[in-house]
Amino acid sequence: MSAVPASTTAGRSAPQPEGPLQLRAVIEWLARDGVISPTEAQRTIARCAQAESRQHPLVRLANVAMTRESDGKPLDLEALTQWLAARAGLAYLRIDPLKVDVGKVADTMSAAYAERHKVLPVQVTPAEVVVATAEPFLTDWIAEVERQSRRSVRRVVANPTDIQRYTAEFFALAKSVRAAQKAGGGNNAASFEQLVELGKSNKQLDANDQSVVQVVDWLWQYAFDQRASDIHLEPRREQGVIRFRIDGVLHPAYQMPLGVMSAMVARIKLLGRMDVVEKRRPLDGRIKTRNQRGDEVEMRLSTLPTAFGEKMVMRIFDPDTAVKDLDALGFPPQDAHRWEQLVTRPHGIVLVTGPTGSGKTTTLYSTLKRVATEEVNVSTVEDPIEMIEPSFNQTQVQPQLDFGFTEGLRALMRQDPDVIMVGEIRDLDTAEMAVQAALTGHLVFSTLHTNDAPSATTRLMELGVPAYLINATLLGVLAQRLVRTLCPLCKQPDGSVTREQLGEVVAPWKITGHVSAYKPVGCVDCRMTGFRGRMGLYELLSVSESFKGLLNKAPSIDALRRQGMADGMRPLRLAGVLRVAEGLTTLDEVLSATPPLE
Repeated sequence: MSAVPASTTAGRSAPQPEGPLQLRAVIEWLARDGVISPTEAQRTIARCAQAESRQHPLVRLANVAMTRESDGKPLDLEALTQWLAARAGLAYLRIDPLKVDVGKVADTMSAAYAERHKVLPVQVTPAEVVVATAEPFLTDWIAEVERQSRRSVRRVVANPTDIQRYTAEFFALAKSVRAAQKAGGGNNAASFEQLVELGKSNKQLDANDQSVVQVVDWLWQYAFDQRASDIHLEPRREQGVIRFRIDGVLHPAYQMPLGVMSAMVARIKLLGRMDVVEKRRPLDGRIKTRNQRGDEVEMRLSTLPTAFGEKMVMRIFDPDTAVKDLDALGFPPQDAHRWEQLVTRPHGIVLVTGPTGSGKTTTLYSTLKRVATEEVNVSTVEDPIEMIEPSFNQTQVQPQLDFGFTEGLRALMRQDPDVIMVGEIRDLDTAEMAVQAALTGHLVFSTLHTNDAPSATTRLMELGVPAYLINATLLGVLAQRLVRTLCPLCKQPDGSVTREQLGEVVAPWKITGHVSAYKPVGCVDCRMTGFRGRMGLYELLSVSESFKGLLNKAPSIDALRRQGMADGMRPLRLAGVLRVAEGLTTLDEVLSATPPLE
């Protein structure tokens, strides 16, 4: 969370008013500062005079959609808030809840006091309290807060809607955590370094305690709102830490007393139909819930015993991102056409490769959903089932029942399938069953862990699959990576990245055409990171007759790679550099995510 310094405006030299903002005065200031025209000011005054409202003046003005005199664009709430901050000579702040220590905020003042004065502490240091307000000319509360907190107050201006929303959320969360901690009576974590404190209550915190229920509900809604793909609940020596993975990067979200976190894990395990008592071995589960829009969201749960207690990770499968149209996956037009040809073949094997978290599941599910028509039986064997998809017949392997990928595939062959998806080819038995399914007229999809597409063929040979069977069944291999995309609102042209420089990175390939490289800057919408969202980079190998000719008992990976490129394959690094030239990501992102050209 970063505050934007106040800029100079015409109104700052005028004497500062006192008291709450008045709608008519705000409109007149906007006209006086040249933000809106006098005509627009009169029109707005007349429009707002028709109805009284208890809304904050900035909220009312944002709703009537005044237009800026300089460019004719509508003035939204954030633009009005930034103008007000500059006029008051204060910094502007877009509140980022991930960067607010909610416990310290609640210790600074009561919820009733914050609501009465319409202020919200957003940062507490040993020397000062940073307080957000949408009423910069109301100052009668400052002396009292400084006296009570024994710190100086530094004011920032934030939009009134955010202040109202986060005041309710932060204080409600802090209240629930305190109530849960009080109910639990102390630290109940099963730690290798358990501290025994004499005289302390050993009461266990109930997973169904209302305060725990409220904290868990908050956690999920908070994660959905922040676009998190994973939630980590991590017990440490002194406290529990909650972290969210957003756009591939972990962000600290909240710190929790260990007893409360233990109760939260128990609550989530209960909802996920997991063994709440069992804490000595890893467990898996799943939960389906709804986000703020009412859409169903699935979460895959995983626990792991650690030195300080039970760690839990929840992977969130938002339907907006987990299953996409093929067009939305980000394939370049050339690769999209080749991929479409591969996945509509009647039989054979198609592999998707890449490390964990590279988007393989999204690609496979999106592709399978495309081919799963009423005339086609699509069946999967997964470990675990990533997301429930009604158009597939999905089966989960259960090693404890001696039901692995091999047994699942063997059973599926008797289920009259047209398309089969095997979660991962891990051993020779699974590979041989996949080959057998392809030879008997089925289209088989699966994943492998390799650095690039050509390496998938040698990996199958290392597992023990003969070269002639690979030649007979393998249709193609898609290697992929995910890179962060630049925030469209704040990215700026980067003149230091030239066509020649990009060409050196992907030599002997040449970069032609116009290069529009951009660099990350950071704004409130991207949390000052400069990036928002992720995109796929793809390396698609189609197995041609020439490629098969090179696939013998001891194939040269370099020769296979050269033949693949001759057949139209573009290496991952080249795919990334082309995205840099389009201004969608940065060269550093591509270099860190893709293997070098050899």
